[in-house]
Amino acid sequence: MPIRTLFLFGTRPEAIKLCPVLRRLQAETDVFETKVCVTAQHRQILDQVLQAFQVVPDIDLNLMRPGQTLFQSSSRMIAALEPVFRDLKPDLAIVQGDTTTTLCGALAAFYARVPVGHVEAGLRTWDMAQPFPEEMNRVLTGRIADLHFAATPWAAGNLRREGVPAERVHVTGNSGIDAVLYVRDGLVNGTLASGMDWSFLNPARRLIVVTAHRRESFGPGFERICQALRRLAIRPGVQIVYPVHPNPNVQDPVNRLLAGQPNIHLIAPLDYIPFVDLMRRAYLLITDSGGVQEEGPSLGKPILVLREKTERPEAVEAGTVKLVGTDEDRIVAEAGKILDDEKLYERMGAVHNPYGDGQASARISAAIRSFLTK
Repeated sequence: MPIRTLFLFGTRPEAIKLCPVLRRLQAETDVFETKVCVTAQHRQILDQVLQAFQVVPDIDLNLMRPGQTLFQSSSRMIAALEPVFRDLKPDLAIVQGDTTTTLCGALAAFYARVPVGHVEAGLRTWDMAQPFPEEMNRVLTGRIADLHFAATPWAAGNLRREGVPAERVHVTGNSGIDAVLYVRDGLVNGTLASGMDWSFLNPARRLIVVTAHRRESFGPGFERICQALRRLAIRPGVQIVYPVHPNPNVQDPVNRLLAGQPNIHLIAPLDYIPFVDLMRRAYLLITDSGGVQEEGPSLGKPILVLREKTERPEAVEAGTVKLVGTDEDRIVAEAGKILDDEKLYERMGAVHNPYGDGQASARISAAIRSFLTK
């Protein structure tokens, strides 16, 4: 009998990192039967990724509600997942990362006595408030999981130090790199198209691509980020493109402070393929996204991270990423160094990705097969 695996996810980052794994298992029909359940924690931007990878969920819970709180989304997810496990009876549930869907999916599997595989396990800041609530989500998921797929040796070491048996921890690389390399290569060789008209970009100006949406920056943090971007946009030869997250806590300060500013383009959130295309065109990435921290080095882009702490220290140590937090002067100063110093730019932009080689999905598949067929 094939191994029945249930993929549970609900946000764009989860979909980006699980779709390559899903496609790998779907190709091994003699070993795996795959089922997909999405919570739609992020409805629109989730659907964009599903379309890019041609994934059609078996179950779509469609749980997103405007203005939902963590209390509300968590309780709805747990309740909605009970019949999913009862009806499908999977051999393994697979979750990714650190979202509310991740934690609720792992907890529901535990209640159903189904083993859990955790993709991108072992990330830690050791500060439950940064990022919030993601740090707690991944720590708790790590306590529930039976099989841990760590992107790097550092992440695997965190798990072993927490008492996870070494035989349950597998260093696989990050499946998000599988995804970004697949899209990058498709854009280069013409098998994929972004479908975007980039004619609004000025080829004479260096492009800074910005993404920011973290909950811990809501309020004064976003005010400072926006003020820093205003200052950067008036530098000679610079332009900024900011795909703005739909959360009102992001939309309100960004539109109030940046809309209509010269050399700043506020655009709607992009589908995954055009976003990779936009990153390819960038000179510098400024972000609070964990995924962009991982993807940027594969595209040869320096990255400034709008956070005080990161659960991805490997790229900081490699020199391709620098933490700047949400301090206005610090953001402007560090971006200015990269823009003004070609040697620094070349050092930070040298293609070196500590997070993987594009083969994580194959390693995850092999580990699942070994775990469930002993």
